[in-house]
Amino acid sequence: MTAFPNVYLTGFGAYLPGEPLDAEQIALRLGAGARGAGLRARVLAANGIRTRHYALDEHGAVTMLNEELAAAAVQEALKDRDLPLESVGMLAAGTTQGDLLVPGFGSMVHGRLGGPPMEVLSAGGVCASSMAALSAAARAVRLGEHDAAVVVGSELVSRSLRQSRYEGERSGFDAEFLRWTLSDGAGAVVLEPRPRPDGLSLRLDWTHLVSYAGERPVCMSAGGEPVAGKTWLDGPDVASAERAGLVRLRQDVKSLPALFRLGLREYMGLVRAGRFTPDSIDHVLCHYSAEHFRGEIFGLLREADLMIDERRWFTNLHTRGNTGAASIFVMLEEAWRAGRFSPGERILLIVPESGRYSLAFAQLTCVAASARAVSAVAGAADHPAGTPSPLVAQDGDGEVVRWTVLELARVWEQFERQVRATPLVRRIDTGTATLDDYRRLLVHLRQQVVEGGRWISRAASNFSVEMFALRSAAITHAAEEHRDYQLLERDFCAVGGTIEEIRGARKNIGSEALSAYVFHQASQPDPVDLLGAMFVIEGLGAGLVLGWARALREQLNLREDQVSFLGYHGEADDAHFAELAHLLREAVPDRAAAARVVRTAEVVARLYAMQLAEVDA
Repeated sequence: MTAFPNVYLTGFGAYLPGEPLDAEQIALRLGAGARGAGLRARVLAANGIRTRHYALDEHGAVTMLNEELAAAAVQEALKDRDLPLESVGMLAAGTTQGDLLVPGFGSMVHGRLGGPPMEVLSAGGVCASSMAALSAAARAVRLGEHDAAVVVGSELVSRSLRQSRYEGERSGFDAEFLRWTLSDGAGAVVLEPRPRPDGLSLRLDWTHLVSYAGERPVCMSAGGEPVAGKTWLDGPDVASAERAGLVRLRQDVKSLPALFRLGLREYMGLVRAGRFTPDSIDHVLCHYSAEHFRGEIFGLLREADLMIDERRWFTNLHTRGNTGAASIFVMLEEAWRAGRFSPGERILLIVPESGRYSLAFAQLTCVAASARAVSAVAGAADHPAGTPSPLVAQDGDGEVVRWTVLELARVWEQFERQVRATPLVRRIDTGTATLDDYRRLLVHLRQQVVEGGRWISRAASNFSVEMFALRSAAITHAAEEHRDYQLLERDFCAVGGTIEEIRGARKNIGSEALSAYVFHQASQPDPVDLLGAMFVIEGLGAGLVLGWARALREQLNLREDQVSFLGYHGEADDAHFAELAHLLREAVPDRAAAARVVRTAEVVARLYAMQLAEVDA
């Protein structure tokens, strides 16, 4: 299993049943007498919905199943991405109410789609269930468990809103509000570990889901009360529960402002944690059940001085209605197809759920396909190592040298895979790195480069006279390392950093481990095995770093004097590596010493990759 650092939304689909219905038509489809006409008009005026979709014919008969709506949206998303169903390894589905009580909704959607065996997740809840499904599928893709996953949110609520379900006991505002607010539809997205090679993708930067059920009562429910003897299953039969109105969806509308205040709390927490700032967001897609609540949300944000410009907010509530768990994906699909997103823009998704007070957030970044991304995708299967080992066997090499070269080539292949799988390097390779990424890379590299000159000096002092060539080479190299970190500091300041910031930064966990290990090895008598450490570190410069310098210059429009450290490191390490190759051939006395060199290379490779992975931590 190989872990992938990034997850991308690469395909988008939506399905809305039937033709769009206006206020008069929805009353005909659901059935509505004169009683309650004033309440209906009041609700429709508050929610601002002009048209919506129902899976009901003109007589109010159900025309589709919820699983069919979901399957249709999934097929649209796969068509958009031009992927066959057979390529999907996971299906994650969210809904408020499936068609059957058992089995799970995800399994029913899979059965409707057909296709091969796959992992299936059914996310329960209300509006945020689709975001829970998205978060779970993203983790699976990021872990490398699946090369493609599809996530769907779907609702078919209209059959529960027909007049026949509201006969008998007069329904109150809590039930009538939902009756004239909710509608049917499904939305789906495709997730992959790489951006699509033929157009734009949306990188999933982070998700944040939280429930307040531990401290808040039920706000939106169906099925009675959470008390033994008072649920729809506790009576003598289901018909009696139906007559008592226990199966009707209800919402305590008066409690909704509390949900918005909790949403503000989480929003503020994300800003404080550095997940985003209001001025960094280019588009907001926020699910809310009624236009009336938009004003309340804006008011809270303005009071907290955290408002994102109102012109950046997008909704299709007025024309698609409130499709519950599907809403956020239905919105995203329409915004996507309308071409609202451009490379580099950030999109914030917000889904408050009133069921028992849950909130879901996610940030997406629009990224463009690049030649580098295309080649990375095309070459992933048939070019696993990418760059050959910088050390090759030569005519005249003895058995010990040949064994060492072959073993180090194995270490190099594993090392490059680990490095290219780290989030930061993956973004450089796919053309999605940011200036902040580059600054953080320099900050974290400096700590290791400063330590490099010190452990090389310590190693020099521990070489005996019999290994004079290694001592001499180590002393020379230590002096050059001192110059390296000065170049690095100048680059950091040239791209907007300060000298105090980079010098005051602490080593990350990977750097701490790498430094501790190499200092320990350097303190041993005749530490010839440090040639393995130099193989990894200098090989990185000779094999990969110059490519990073070129890629970052192109992606971020940087000058040469802003990437001088990476450029110099990439070019100078060719000469360093030539000296290293000479020492490996001349200064490794036997197979036992060679085995120590290889073992140290293995450890340093793993710790160096950890150092790069921790840049994002």
